[in-house]
Amino acid sequence: MRTMQAYRFALDLTPARERDVLAHAGAARVVHNWALARVKAVMDQRAAERTYGVADDQLTEPISWSLPALRKAWNAAKADVAPWWRECSKEAFNTGLDALARSLKNWTDFRSGRRAGRPVGFPRFKSRRRTTPSVRFTTGTIRVEPDRKHVVLPRLGRLKLHESARKLARRIDNGTARIMSAIVRRDCGRWHVSFCVEVERAERPPARPTSVVGVDVGIKHLAALSTGELVPNPRYLDAAQGRLRTLGRALSRKIGPDRRTGRRPSNRWQRASALLARGHARVANLRRDGLHKLTTRLAREHGTIVVEDLHVAGMLRNRRLARHLADAGFAEIRRQLAYKTTWNGGRLIVADRWYPSSKTCSGCGAVKTKLALSERAYHCEACGLVMNRDRNAALNLAALAAECDTAGSGPVAARGADQKTRVRGQVAVKREPGTAPAGQTGTVPPQGGTTNRVLSKAH
Repeated sequence: MRTMQAYRFALDLTPARERDVLAHAGAARVVHNWALARVKAVMDQRAAERTYGVADDQLTEPISWSLPALRKAWNAAKADVAPWWRECSKEAFNTGLDALARSLKNWTDFRSGRRAGRPVGFPRFKSRRRTTPSVRFTTGTIRVEPDRKHVVLPRLGRLKLHESARKLARRIDNGTARIMSAIVRRDCGRWHVSFCVEVERAERPPARPTSVVGVDVGIKHLAALSTGELVPNPRYLDAAQGRLRTLGRALSRKIGPDRRTGRRPSNRWQRASALLARGHARVANLRRDGLHKLTTRLAREHGTIVVEDLHVAGMLRNRRLARHLADAGFAEIRRQLAYKTTWNGGRLIVADRWYPSSKTCSGCGAVKTKLALSERAYHCEACGLVMNRDRNAALNLAALAAECDTAGSGPVAARGADQKTRVRGQVAVKREPGTAPAGQTGTVPPQGGTTNRVLSKAH
């Protein structure tokens, strides 16, 4: 199976190398701002001419926003705009132009209705102090050195890695991986290089191909499995809150930047800001490591995994639970399971957003109309079942896998649901791309008019 995979390594740059990388990142920012100013000037001119009553066929000629057109215009003007252009790789300028071309395309697609999702605004100019420096290389010499402690990039030359790149080097030596591009980026004071690699992965089935597990995510327990396992929530942000609060207060006592007066931050403010950024980066790294270990274990062990389609963005509007929900990383769990199940030969089933998994009895199927968040145990009034509410929800999710395995042209047992909980209600299930059972394709269309409202059920 051929797929695209990213490998990310930390860098140990000398001051001279760091200046070279910053020069390339600055070149990308400069060309982005130059091209954006050129596009914006033509747009403003055409808008002004319309206010004067000029006919559309007599307006200023528009310019193309495609990457080839922007690159052609830059090559014609770079000698006057940036006399120093020979000091940087051409990939630095291509990075800025490509980012602008993508931004303008997303903006136009959203305005025309061809792009769904969150609103996309018009591109903004990049600031030297507030923009994250990064540069992307797609051509030239991009390789890992034989010692696996250095990488070679165009014009930047040999860069030292903070850790060994043996995992990537082994695949390259075996001929099962090919580097497509590399991105050098600074995050929280640390430089990283990310390789986009085309990998040939071996087909391997899960340890238990016939096993079905329902995963119910929550705050009290990060994940409750239908097998009875309760994965504890490490709460990395809560554990580091005291340290982050101290660093934040120390930062507030320093002389920071002021955009109104043009005041630049002091050196002590910059050092304090770097310490605070490192504290947040540590929390993010710990969270990412824990989620990767959990999702990898589930994908390698079980053949079918059933999760919920949670409206995380809507759940974050609850100001009492927003910080805990963000610390748990519900969306990241589903994202990782989506591609890891494909890698390991399994499948991922996503239950409908309004499926009442917590309100449904896993024993008799009775559905409660209301279930308070404070009720941590599920009590069924019909059959007398008493069970942990999270495990009960996980069992209900695991039961949905049977609806995808029914005979016929599709899962005929699945039906849509809406935001109102109904007795004995069942819902449709939809699959992630590439996870449909053999002989079945597409998704199950919901028939209950599902909407994107704020999720009323919390675990």
